[in-house]
Amino acid sequence: MEILPDISPFQQRHDELAAQMAAAAFYGNPRRAAEVTREHQRLRELIEAHRRHAKLGRDITEAEALGRDAAADADLRELAEAELPGMRVELAALHQAVLQGMIPPEPTDSRNTVVEIRAGTGGDEASLFAADLFRMYSRYAEGRGWQVQPMSSSSSDQGGFKEVICLITGTEVYKRLKFESGVHRVQRVPVTEANGRIHTSTVTVAVLPEAEEVDIDINPQELEITVQRASGPGGQGVNTTDSAVRIIHKPTGMIVFCADGRSQQKNKASALAVLRSRLLKLKEEEERAKYASERRSQIGSGDRSERIRTYNFPQNRVTDHRIGLTLQNLPAVMEGGIDGLLEALQRADLAEKLAAINRGEATGAGLR
Repeated sequence: MEILPDISPFQQRHDELAAQMAAAAFYGNPRRAAEVTREHQRLRELIEAHRRHAKLGRDITEAEALGRDAAADADLRELAEAELPGMRVELAALHQAVLQGMIPPEPTDSRNTVVEIRAGTGGDEASLFAADLFRMYSRYAEGRGWQVQPMSSSSSDQGGFKEVICLITGTEVYKRLKFESGVHRVQRVPVTEANGRIHTSTVTVAVLPEAEEVDIDINPQELEITVQRASGPGGQGVNTTDSAVRIIHKPTGMIVFCADGRSQQKNKASALAVLRSRLLKLKEEEERAKYASERRSQIGSGDRSERIRTYNFPQNRVTDHRIGLTLQNLPAVMEGGIDGLLEALQRADLAEKLAAINRGEATGAGLR
């Protein structure tokens, strides 16, 4: 029988939360109270499952001993042997459930998501593929009933995007899309190529959980905000109103520019939303780094300097390099059919976290 990791740290955390919930002032902060209550409930279910696993293990040991006992009643031995297969299946399922319960949930998984897509190497072809990726994610969002709200964009001469930023709202958006951060490589014959040669271009994708004001406290004194004339096609309002907003966050050097809205106020709100999400992502990455082990997960870092996926049009294939998965249905993928990729990435991430627990390592977030 496989041995589960020690449950005592989880029991200790459960008892600490129970003591907090018993305090008279506990419900003074409703948001914090809800978070503590959810965590307490999750830990209680985990501890109960761990106890059922231990009891079932003892029952299996007794049944195996009874089946080997020649002096025992024949009917009892037969009954014990008949029950053993089902008990072993139940034990394996409980073992997996307990391990999964030991993985701390990502607090941002339920968040809406800011997606930033930027053309990389490859000139016009890169900007065209950036537009293709934006369409792919938009179609995927549409299929799940999510909403896509453009926040900022910069078009190229060929009709693609040098950069496009959008907010996707819906159920568990970040949980589904968080592994899309990285360098996406495309291999195909560009529409501008007269000789039919295959070109390789890249696009970077950043997936950021939408930050709330309570997550990130931005000091207004650390912001440099400027407004300027919006440019591009449109009516006179676009061409004559100083509605575009550029924000520089001085401590980090982050720059956000938003000009898609028709009003300065709307563009400023969008720019601040993007800035908060970037700062939240930076904060999370710093926290994860504290728990980094020598054996890093092949997914999970979301480092945009890493090439994560290749879209090869001549061979009708898409390959995710982090998990070695290749699919031969590129047209369907580009139409938003990315569930196969996303679910495979989630399975690989779960397997890595479970392996880390079995090795006695922290899983990234650690026990809080």
